[in-house]
Order: sequence, then C-alpha cells, then structure tokens
Amino acid sequence: MKFRDVVIFNGKRFKVPQGIQRIDTRATHGWQVRYGGTKLFSDHTNDGSGAQASLERAKQELAWRIAKMPAPTLLQKRPSDSKSSDLPVGISGPIVRQRAGARVRSCSFSVLLPRYGQPPRCSSVYIGTENTYTIERYQAALAKAVAMRQAAELAYERATTKAKRADVKALTGGAPVRRPKAAGKVAAKKKASAKAPARA
Repeated sequence: MKFRDVVIFNGKRFKVPQGIQRIDTRATHGWQVRYGGTKLFSDHTNDGSGAQASLERAKQELAWRIAKMPAPTLLQKRPSDSKSSDLPVGISGPIVRQRAGARVRSCSFSVLLPRYGQPPRCSSVYIGTENTYTIERYQAALAKAVAMRQAAELAYERATTKAKRADVKALTGGAPVRRPKAAGKVAAKKKASAKAPARA
C-alpha cells in the first residue's frame, strides 16, 4: 500500500495511506475515507490536536472496507461518446479482412480483455465470410465476445480486490479488522463508565 506525507494546517506531519484524504476548511477538520463511497472522520477539535486519533479511526475504517468490499476499478463501464457503433465497451467491429491467398473476405469482432498488472490482451471472435455471414452468426459471435469481456472484467476485479486485501496488514499491523465505533458512542460509553458506581 502506498503512503504519503501530509502536513496539516497546524504544521503536524502524518503518514497517510492511499484512500484517505485530509479535509481542512473553516467548518471541518478531519480525514475522509474514499473507498467504496466516502466517510469523514472529524478531529472534533479546531486546533488539529485530534488529528492523530481521527486518522487512526479512518485507517481502521479503510481496512474494514478493503476487507469487506470489492475493490473499485478504473475499468470503463460505458462506451465513450466518440464510439461510432452501439457495441459494448471493449468490443469493436465487425472488422473485415482478406487474408493472403483467400478468395473472399472474412469478418470478426475484436475484444479487448483487461488483465490486472499486465497490458490488456486483444482477442478475435470470428463471425464468417462474405459467403457465410448471417444475422444469426453475427449475434452468436457478439454474445461470445460479450461473455469473454465479462469474464475478463470479473477476473480483473477479483485480482484487484485480492491485491488490495493483501495491503490490509500494512494498515492494521496484523491486528483483527474491526469497524470503528462512532466517536459519539465511544465518548458516551466512557462517560457512562465514569459515572457508574464502583462495585463492592
């Protein structure tokens, strides 16, 4: 997991993991977790003295989310506006070719298959030749291309999640992953414990 040095408004320096951002405005001072949605952990102080405690809670939340949620990926989910066909993301065609020595042209779909940690691989799904092309063959080839792309996306997402979860130890030091309690609940519990009469 990548960490970076962050200096907050009062000059204190913190080592902050990827997935957590510092928020300092007139009304808000705290750390925001950005993984599977966002959640702010406030310092509950105006001078930044609570920044270390709020960062620890943010790191605990981040570790919990990584352990429980699928990792977000940067895979494109919708076709770009510039795409000239209505084919799904990662699929283009039909691509028409005439191979050396062939008497007729053939057509196929090109499928871009993402691979985690490696360049994507381009694969071809054959449709037919000028003599054998039919709507049924087109639709069957497209269904195959879509299935190939979906399988590659699923494998990519699983590999991304696995890699992210390997980073949890860097956040917890090997301790069990638990979701942090709300700061208000923690304070209320401490207050109740302080008021409780001592047992004989």
